[in-house]
Amino acid sequence: MRALLRGNVLWLSVVSLLNDTSSEMIYPLLPTFLVVSLGASPTFLGAVEGAAESVASLLKLASGWISDRWGRRPLVLTGYGLAAAVRPVIALAVAPWHILAIRLTDRTGKGIRSAARDALLAESVAPDVRGTAYGIHRSADHLGATVGPLIASGILFLLAGGVAGDATEDHLRVTFALAAIPAILAVAILAWKVREPRESRVVQAEPMATDTAPAASVFQGPFLRWLGVVLLFTLGNATDAFLLLRAQELGVPVAALPLLWSAHHATKTLFSVAGGVLSDRTGPRRAIALGWLTYAVTYGAFAFAGRAWHAWALFLLYGLFHALTEAPEKALVAKLAPEGRRGAAFGAYHAAIGIAALPAGILFGTLWTLFGAPVAFLTGAALSLAAALLLPITRERA
Repeated sequence: MRALLRGNVLWLSVVSLLNDTSSEMIYPLLPTFLVVSLGASPTFLGAVEGAAESVASLLKLASGWISDRWGRRPLVLTGYGLAAAVRPVIALAVAPWHILAIRLTDRTGKGIRSAARDALLAESVAPDVRGTAYGIHRSADHLGATVGPLIASGILFLLAGGVAGDATEDHLRVTFALAAIPAILAVAILAWKVREPRESRVVQAEPMATDTAPAASVFQGPFLRWLGVVLLFTLGNATDAFLLLRAQELGVPVAALPLLWSAHHATKTLFSVAGGVLSDRTGPRRAIALGWLTYAVTYGAFAFAGRAWHAWALFLLYGLFHALTEAPEKALVAKLAPEGRRGAAFGAYHAAIGIAALPAGILFGTLWTLFGAPVAFLTGAALSLAAALLLPITRERA
């Protein structure tokens, strides 16, 4: 463990911590700013987030393929730099379409960097500790997501001289502007400390001109079956906004939702490294199966929950699901990816999740509207169980 806390693993983790701190200083406040301050409708808010995630998902597929040829670090630096440059501009927005443009640009940065960054991490460590390396990175990322809202709340408290609910539009704009500080630090550390590993440079130098469709070799065998199983699971994994809505139904006050969200991310922070270590010791599929079973239990319990404290307990359990799956899933992608195609493989993995997220949200929302929340949550639990049972088909044949 201690040996991994250096080099690219350490510095990419620090970069993610700072970047997520910046992002989460803004994100929990953005719906209120967009709808209340700028007068946008809830439908427009949904369209902004849907369009932003769709752009990110499609770009992850393309950027992963490009990173196999150009090298990982340039795309990672470009992606983080673009987000850092545009995100604080939200402080100057005066119309809803400004937020749309900024969010699309921000998510463009995420789409450019994600697959290349994950491939860079895979090539920076030995194969038998990749799960742990991804766990360290995800833990740092979630720590930023825990700290960011708390910093934003502290800023608003100081500016407003009271609780965050008393904050004005000007206070929100100051908070958005201050979010530039950790984002700029993230880019500076990335440019200064992160380096292209030797393996990545060798792979990049190999001739690939004979491939008529360079990324096509990714979509075959165990990796293709893995993508199919991920798609099935993702169809039952709707946006977390539904969990927050369910928490409100169970009696959690609106003012307490940011604290609930921070507690959820704190659980991810505490257990993400353990999930990565479990992946290295038992194999990523077993860790993923345990995580997906945890998801099924959590969603099943949300269906029958009836009190506010149930929501708090289930959000903590939901954080454990993330900790058990995020690092192992990436370790499995790195393991199944063809040599020289890790960037394309991670791009395909991220794109599959992003693309399936839209029908998943529509399915969940429709079931909730027509039959109620319990039916929607039980359907999500059933799909996750089915995906867990299908994991063995992703094994490599001898």
